[in-house]
Amino acid sequence: MASAFPRLPPSGIKVIVVGAGFAGLSAAIECDRKGHSVTLIEKLSDMDEIMRIGDIISFDPNGSKAFERWPGVVDAMEAVARQTTWLDLYHHEGAFVTRQSFAHERVWGRRINGHRGELHNIIYRHAVARGINVRLGCRVEDYFEMDDPPQAGVALAGTGERLTADVVIAAEGVRSRGRKIVLGFDENPKSSGYAVYRAWYSAERIRDNPIVRHIVGNGDTHQGFIGPDIHFLASSLKNGSEVNWVFTHIDDGNIEESWQFPGKPEEALRYLEGWCPVVRELVKATPEGRLIDHKLVYRDPLPTFISPLGRICLIGDAAHPFLPTSIQGASQSIEDGVVLATCLELGGRDNIPRALRAYEKLRYERVHKAQAMGPKTRERWHKADWNKVWQSPELIHLVREPWLLHFDAERDAYERYPEVVAQLERSKVKL
Repeated sequence: MASAFPRLPPSGIKVIVVGAGFAGLSAAIECDRKGHSVTLIEKLSDMDEIMRIGDIISFDPNGSKAFERWPGVVDAMEAVARQTTWLDLYHHEGAFVTRQSFAHERVWGRRINGHRGELHNIIYRHAVARGINVRLGCRVEDYFEMDDPPQAGVALAGTGERLTADVVIAAEGVRSRGRKIVLGFDENPKSSGYAVYRAWYSAERIRDNPIVRHIVGNGDTHQGFIGPDIHFLASSLKNGSEVNWVFTHIDDGNIEESWQFPGKPEEALRYLEGWCPVVRELVKATPEGRLIDHKLVYRDPLPTFISPLGRICLIGDAAHPFLPTSIQGASQSIEDGVVLATCLELGGRDNIPRALRAYEKLRYERVHKAQAMGPKTRERWHKADWNKVWQSPELIHLVREPWLLHFDAERDAYERYPEVVAQLERSKVKL
């Protein structure tokens, strides 16, 4: 029952969250925990569609901190997550290079790596169980805000309905309409120059293949193959019963053409000429309809996440899209929701613009510093100097830093909010 979930007393703050992805769900759940009244709007009419999106997503310890505060969520996630504490790295022609262990990170928190749809479904069901007002099948066509009365809202497409609240959170991703009211103009996403093939399928398709059956024959595994301007990651999950693989490739297409569409194994194989048989067999085994070719979208860092009147804010990919090589996009979207809900709690209903400015200041530097790790990791792999790597294999290890991973966004917001508000007042920011 919804009443069984711990939450603070009612704050009197009404919140509209647009988009029920990971960022939107995080914001909605955290706002509910803080006693705010939440309406969550999602354009999809059937959330089971999310379950069918087959690729892997990763939450590092800084992101999973929130899951531990949502009763039952983190245990349900770990039950379907990959059970490995290492990454085996290979040269693209097949030679083993190095094993990177993540076991020491357990003291920082939990690493959750699993099927995007399954993990999303666990969080969504938790939001529903909390009693959050979820409105499916509603597409937002515009955002608005005003001083008198002080409020913000959204206009729904096709119905003429307008919903209002004290604050609106735009969490629709890279194409969010909320970006226009924040920036003052329309801005289209650009291709990063790279795209990603993603696939997920049953291990039965490779269990009898002598070249790749070792990947699924001994529980969960995790391996990466590094080559010229490509990195290929593969893993098995659920005690080796399911397989996923993903690899980048150069893409010079226009983002407006299509940014995500079905791929074909034979097309993916063209990028892998000269690569080891393990990689090629994993691609060949991919069943029809289970391969997605996903353009990696790029945006320049925004000057602000907050609208002019300070009642609409951007979170997640709407504010700061990440490259997969950062391994932080999902975790940072969770942090966004946590910090925003906490700032609203501390600011109170009479200080919504101040709370949103504090949220922005708490998040801006950290999130862009994390965002910059994506291109750095890609270059570390794609442009590897193998003469040096063979001598020092750790050169291709993922950079895993305590400032990023050993971090509790909620605690940080509670501790730094007074200082941040004081800084804003000293700088004469309009609150």
